[in-house]
Amino acid sequence: MTLGQLRTFALVAKLGSLHAAAVHLGVSEPAVSTALAALRQDLGDPLFVRARGGIALTPGGRALAEHAQDIVGLADQARWEVAHAQTETGRLKIVATAPFAEHAAGRLLDLFTRRVSGASVDVVVEDAENIAALMLERVYDIALGAKPAAPNGSVLNGAYPTGGYPNGTADVGLDSVAFLRYQRVVVAAAGHPLASLHGPVALAELLSRPWFAGPAGIQAASEEGRWLVSRGVAPEIVRLSSETEALAAVRAGEGTMMALGHIVRSEIRSGALVRVPVAGTPIAGLWWASTLDRRRATTMARTLQRFATTADATAAMVAPGGSRGLERRGSKFHVALWS
Repeated sequence: MTLGQLRTFALVAKLGSLHAAAVHLGVSEPAVSTALAALRQDLGDPLFVRARGGIALTPGGRALAEHAQDIVGLADQARWEVAHAQTETGRLKIVATAPFAEHAAGRLLDLFTRRVSGASVDVVVEDAENIAALMLERVYDIALGAKPAAPNGSVLNGAYPTGGYPNGTADVGLDSVAFLRYQRVVVAAAGHPLASLHGPVALAELLSRPWFAGPAGIQAASEEGRWLVSRGVAPEIVRLSSETEALAAVRAGEGTMMALGHIVRSEIRSGALVRVPVAGTPIAGLWWASTLDRRRATTMARTLQRFATTADATAAMVAPGGSRGLERRGSKFHVALWS
């Protein structure tokens, strides 16, 4: 049994035709037949029989098909890692969604680069809707923040860490792991007219007043975006250069916003801000670390993905006070924000 024979069989099993496999491989159909004949002889099983319009796998062929693609994939990954072993460094190309980049990425990556020898990062902010395609094209090694959205707008499947999250598997080449829960709450300044409302407040009460947000607005791929869609409303969002600036406008009494609960907790407790009890809020969401699937993700990307789920990382990201976002930090961080 050789890798070439397994690669040929995996393709025949997938396409259901020797001719189609030969075309895909750029070889003659007799060459495909020869490779499969050797494999059938080695395993002592016919593996498939001719059927109308193609082939039909035998029970033995179905058993082999379940493993052949994994073996071929691991071989391709090993070949890629060996080819890049001399040039690959600890530098990670990271793409983040705007809210995570502003509020948590700096602390997470600062701790990561201190804990993991040789690690350094380049970070760029993108909309969640664009991330899946960029990841699959290997533009970035890992995505942090909102779960990447499939081209049709649906959210990709993913795996969750232990501790209460259900398990799933990626089916489009990405492996997503949830690492931080958050809540979005509607807030207004203490003197704002909405601050005197008692819940549950209908969402319609807010639609005639300014809603502030960061540069990404309220993304459709986020939990808060899906919440708005489920209620059939599309409020006019005033986008500012950051959520921090949006929150400053709210403090000044200019309108409302859906703020991260742990960011505004102390101001709500002090009375500087008031949580408007809108029906259906607070909205619970998750931030995710997404890599290429296990056969193609780089070692450093998988290391960061695992690190993000640790208790130390969580504590750093939600710690009160100080900067949570990204900023240039000596030679370790090379950050391009809002590009």
